[in-house]
Amino acid sequence: MSVQAKHRRKSRRGRPHEQFTIAIAILSLVMAGGMVAGLATSAIGPDSGQTTVGAVPGMPPGEPSNLTRLVHLDRITGDITPKSVVASPTGTVIANNMMYSHSSTLYDAETLELTDTVVDEVDLSEHGYPERAGITQGAPVEAVFSPDGKYAYVSQYRLQGPGAGEVAHDDCRGGEEVGPSAVFRLDIAAGQWDQVIEVGRVPKFLSLSADGTRALVSNWCDETVSVLDLEAGQAIREIPVDAAPRGSVILPDNRTAYVTAMYADELFRLDLVTGESEQVLETGDKPRHLVLSPDASRLYLTVSGSDRLVELDAATGEVLRTAETGREPRTMAISPDGLALYIVNYYANTVSKFDTVTMEEIQTVEVGRNPIGVTYEPTQRRVWVANYAGSIDVFDDTASGTMEP
Repeated sequence: MSVQAKHRRKSRRGRPHEQFTIAIAILSLVMAGGMVAGLATSAIGPDSGQTTVGAVPGMPPGEPSNLTRLVHLDRITGDITPKSVVASPTGTVIANNMMYSHSSTLYDAETLELTDTVVDEVDLSEHGYPERAGITQGAPVEAVFSPDGKYAYVSQYRLQGPGAGEVAHDDCRGGEEVGPSAVFRLDIAAGQWDQVIEVGRVPKFLSLSADGTRALVSNWCDETVSVLDLEAGQAIREIPVDAAPRGSVILPDNRTAYVTAMYADELFRLDLVTGESEQVLETGDKPRHLVLSPDASRLYLTVSGSDRLVELDAATGEVLRTAETGREPRTMAISPDGLALYIVNYYANTVSKFDTVTMEEIQTVEVGRNPIGVTYEPTQRRVWVANYAGSIDVFDDTASGTMEP
């Protein structure tokens, strides 16, 4: 059965702890306000008066992110079709260009210059798969950097080459005839793929544990997530969820994770050690992306089909507050001080900036066509936006004074 056919199927794994309703959101507003204020204080410093964020690791001094505004710097073009854009902690930005360009492109975060183009081809026999000698082509979709910025782990939407099986698609046609895909590890300095880790079919988003030893990969067509041991360079567990797993985060205990099931309209909590999964929320139409606040107290969720941003308690999965976004919110990023969210609105061709203290939209900026990926680049305090139609917009986020949306 295809993923599309299962779009409205709900999980039978149990009733959610909380229903996604306006009543719950309103009921929790008062309680949430004080807790979010605490987040802001911890990020800035209790005596700072919201004048500097110089104490935030990896972030240059400046005003808190909810007191600055986005200013357009440049638009990057070229032979790119970026599905995602991800910043390292050390000044490199990677864009992943899917099967339309078959490459990952690397950029200098300060100069915005293209520094490398890495084609998505490997010989699997050189990476532990001797029966698959010959060129295999991938399709780079998402990435996560190692904590030291030396490596990027890039999910390959599909593989084409010896032993790959039928061609994979988002509607999961081909069923079991489609073979598993992989995550390629990119050595940034060498510009070479130096490791291949087999995962499930049509892998999409990746998230990294706080200690950098584990990664979680969403296998879109398998209704599972793969747990990767990055030191061993292999998948150690597959955890079942529901239709079309997409966004994920791993909590600082390196054991608890959350993942969205986009076509089941559900949010799951996972135990990465036992392999157990538990549905904690019915989200509304098409939950897509998750980010965790820097202090790990809050979880933020975009619900693409409902044009909503949802704030949850990261410990319990309880809905705290909700807000309206632009049309079809997809990926989002959070500032290192935890005070601002940046959300791409796919059909509106805009980016919304939200203040996490008030959960209000404080700025909207226009970008290129079909914005689908976004990242906060910490060394320059810039926001990079991947436009699927073939460009990347870069914004400075240090200018004083927010602008009304």
